[in-house]
Formats: sequence, structure tokens, C-alpha cells
Amino acid sequence: MHPELAKPVQTLRPASRSPLPGQHLVSAMHVYLINENDDFPDVELANSEPNGLLATGGDLSVERLLSAYQQGIFPWYSEGEPILWWSPDPRSVLYPHRLKVSRSLRKEIKKQPLQITFDQAFDQVITLCAAPRRQDPNTWITNEMKQAYLRLYDAGYAHSVEAWKEDTLVGGLYGVAIGKVFFGESMFTRVPNASKIAFVYLVRQLQQWGYHFIDCQIKSQHLDSLGATDIPRRQFIAALQRYCVEPHTGAHEQASAWDMELSFSQLIQEY
Repeated sequence: MHPELAKPVQTLRPASRSPLPGQHLVSAMHVYLINENDDFPDVELANSEPNGLLATGGDLSVERLLSAYQQGIFPWYSEGEPILWWSPDPRSVLYPHRLKVSRSLRKEIKKQPLQITFDQAFDQVITLCAAPRRQDPNTWITNEMKQAYLRLYDAGYAHSVEAWKEDTLVGGLYGVAIGKVFFGESMFTRVPNASKIAFVYLVRQLQQWGYHFIDCQIKSQHLDSLGATDIPRRQFIAALQRYCVEPHTGAHEQASAWDMELSFSQLIQEY
């Protein structure tokens, strides 16, 4: 079934992908209303302001989320809002071979200050990602969103990277893997550089597994400093159509928990 065009709506959206750094009122725009059995509209129908707002409604089932990601669409909304679906243009991506690691971060990695694991504490990671930030008490990771990504984790598609200092979780991130594309969602840190070190491990592991890129969704200074770049949405969608169907090449199946296969010695050889 095809979605219908909803009445003009007003919604609150932040200017960046980081968790609601400052909301502002957006003027009325057209979005598509998705019912239970509706497909997503073509991403080329997304609004240019706010950038990428495409549709509202639907649900956060595993099947719909997987379909959304493969079409270059992701959910993003605040508590009290309907589910909103986005596909911004341009799209921020990071190619593993273009990862930038600063001199100071290289020195920190070589000290081996943290233990990095995969899929050992997904619930904790997403909970800490949803916690209020010092600069802003709001979060886009509602309880409904959290439960949806826990279901994706149970299905083997969502993954977490944890940074531990002794037995304390001090940083990490989570996202979704389909084929050979990783869709980043959120990260947190409790000590300096913890999330950055976790991200470097993830990127190098994905590179070893032959992943083509990480979807960073919307441009941010933080991810740009690590090597993210913007590409046109049409180029991004074409890449998804090609790479989301490639089989995973790690030691495990695509839809299963991940194990870290990259050793510390392999990592520091890069630096």
C-alpha cells in the first residue's frame, strides 16, 4: 500500500543529529502519513526544510526498521511526538580507510587505557546514550525507541561497542548492521576519549570485515573530525542498494552477536 499525504503539520526538530542540542519551531510542511501496511514514500519526496523530514506514523517493528535503513530512512522524534521518519540530503558517511585519528588520540590508544568489547552490554549502552547530557537535558532516545532497538539487538542486527575501565562502562556506541553497511545511531562517554577509542576499534574491525562505510546520518563537527564526509542522497541510496545485500564476512553470521576479532596489536600497527 502507498502512504497518503498528511495534513500540514508543525513539529519540533533540532538542527543537528546530536541528541536535541536546542529545539526550534519549524514552519508547517507536508509529510506522508504511513499506516500499518504502507510502504515508505520515495526519499526524493522528503522536505528540504527541515532537511529530510519524509513521513510520520507506522511503527518501530524490526521489519519496518530494517526496511527503513535499507532505503536510507531512519526514525527520529521526541517524547510526545508521533514517529517521524527522515532521509536528509546530503548524507554524512565515514569510509573506514579515511578514518582520521589525531596524534593525541593515537598516543592515548597506545597506552591501552580501556578494554573494548562488542555486544556485551547493549542495554547499558543505549540507556547511557539516552541519559541527559550536560549541555541539554532532552533526548531523542525515548523508551519506545529503546525497546525497538533492543528488539533489533535480539534479532542480531543492532550492535554495541563498549569501552570499559576496569569493570566500569565509561563509553560506547550502538548502531545497526545490514549487509556490509553499519548505520551509526548514538554514542556516549564518561571519561575523555572513551567513545572515540571505541569508535576507532569499530571502524578498524569493520574495515577488516570488508564493510564499505558507516552511515553517520547528519553532519557533525565531532564526526567530521574523525573523517566523516557528506555525499548526495542519491549516491548514498545507490550504495545501499549495492552493499546492504552483501553477506557478512566475519567469523559469525550476519544476524548474530559480534565478537571482537581485531587484536590490540593489530590496531596499534596502524599507528
